[in-house]
Amino acid sequence: MSYQENEVLAKLPAHLRQFINDQDYEAYTPIDQAVWRYVMRKNVDHLSRVAHESYLDGLKKAGISIEEIPSMYGMNRILKEIGWAAVAVDGFIPPTAFMEFQAYNVLVIAEDIRQLKHIEYTPAPDIIHEAAGHAPIIANPEYAEYLRRFGEIGSKAISSASDYEMYEAIRHLSIVKENPDSPADVIQEAEDRVDFLQNNLGEPSEMSRIRNLHWWTVEYGLIGSVDDPKIYGAGLLSSIGESKSCLLDHVKKIPYTIQAADVSFDITKPQPQLFVTPDFAHLNFVLEQFANQMALRRGGLFGLEKLIESKNLGTIEYNTGIQVSGKFTRVITSESDEPVYVQTEGETALAYRDKELIGHGVEYHAHGFGSPIGKLVHSNLPIENMSPYDLEAYNIREGQVAELLFEGGINVHGEVITGTRNRFGDILIISFKNCKVTHGDEVLFQPDWGVYDMAVGSSIVSAFAGPADPSSFDNITHVPTEKMTERVVSDELRHLHKLYSEVRNMRQSKNINQQRLAEIFHTLQKEHPKDWLLTLEIYELADEQLKKESLQSLQDMKEQMPDNYHLVTEGIEIADESLTLG
Repeated sequence: MSYQENEVLAKLPAHLRQFINDQDYEAYTPIDQAVWRYVMRKNVDHLSRVAHESYLDGLKKAGISIEEIPSMYGMNRILKEIGWAAVAVDGFIPPTAFMEFQAYNVLVIAEDIRQLKHIEYTPAPDIIHEAAGHAPIIANPEYAEYLRRFGEIGSKAISSASDYEMYEAIRHLSIVKENPDSPADVIQEAEDRVDFLQNNLGEPSEMSRIRNLHWWTVEYGLIGSVDDPKIYGAGLLSSIGESKSCLLDHVKKIPYTIQAADVSFDITKPQPQLFVTPDFAHLNFVLEQFANQMALRRGGLFGLEKLIESKNLGTIEYNTGIQVSGKFTRVITSESDEPVYVQTEGETALAYRDKELIGHGVEYHAHGFGSPIGKLVHSNLPIENMSPYDLEAYNIREGQVAELLFEGGINVHGEVITGTRNRFGDILIISFKNCKVTHGDEVLFQPDWGVYDMAVGSSIVSAFAGPADPSSFDNITHVPTEKMTERVVSDELRHLHKLYSEVRNMRQSKNINQQRLAEIFHTLQKEHPKDWLLTLEIYELADEQLKKESLQSLQDMKEQMPDNYHLVTEGIEIADESLTLG
């Protein structure tokens, strides 16, 4: 294991550990460090006035410095005091995994950092967004509990086939936009693909709707009153452009309700509207409202149809507690539209309370599983509630041939072998040999197929994404194949890194060699005339004469590069303010 274990991370299952990277701190360049410092100084200056009160205090509690990119495992020493941990990952990870990490109180942090040309905003997750955006607010206990609970519920949301396609398209876009060598047509093609998918997703899945809630709260949330809100969403806290523009009148402010689940978002553009929660407690209220609409809590035919439509691994739970995990392909319904039989295909596992039942793993149920749902005809008492006397009346006893006719028309005829019970003695499974299962004229199970295991339960109370017991399935195969682009450092860029490093070392040591600083400035003017960030750092450290020269250079750059006008202007203001405070 290449990352440092602690008591929070020790609880992570293997299928989540596969996404964890070792943070290569030495890979951060002096330019990366300067980008971090600029964004953080600008953010703290502005956000101290417009962010939720938890933000500044949270920076300290999360172990985040303004001066240098944080070490995630240094953060962990501090985060563990509030019951959380941080891990490094490679860019976007699948939404279900992202949310499941949250359920384990683990903050996933993309280890890359945005390029200088994307200093205001990047669609790619980066360490500025994750560490400086997400981490400070989790120091607020009420918000941290919301994140954890969101992770628990969100990781159970059922996806559609198009959801994963959308995830891959967004991940690809983030990779090509942060690759300095990406041609313009490749970036445009990636943006067009995301735009097309956003407009052609069909009926939104549970996952897409709960991702909307995540976006409008965790990423782009405002808190307080609609007329005077504060910022708490990580996307806003980490964007030096949108953290200002979001509070202007042209961005519509809407009270946060469950309706936000049906408002989609575009990661490539500033948001035209934002939602305002009155307090963090209201976030949990809306989350519970949403959870009540999910198959997780509704179960029944609604949940079964959601799983079948998803074509992904999912789980149903009977009222008895037995859980069936697999890819659901069919549900037979009664005349009153109630589910009476359910079928999976391929590897299936049975569990109870999220633990696989001994002997009922994917090796045993390798070719699928089918079972009736409901009560027997002419019996008000479901099988799970029958006493030994009642079971005897229906020949449900080892060695007896039983014929069970269910209200939905499912007929099970075979010799009872045994039953599997839970620790309270309740029957979960009845196993038959020489068994035939039919629905009218259709044969659902043949005697020569082997032992028939029948799940016991009169209703389906829950349906959710993923397996009941993750260890039942091979889930160690889901890391995205497309990796974040490794930066290639040219000789020219390597020389520029050296100049940044020298200036950084002077500032950190407080041993400023004005002669060498002037030499660096003149080299920069000659070889890198458009590099405003290092010029700004020189301006901050310079003596009176060099300050005049560097200021004039910055003023010239503002005119020559209008897109950077406000970045340079605000950088000068922050530098002047820090010198005044001094």
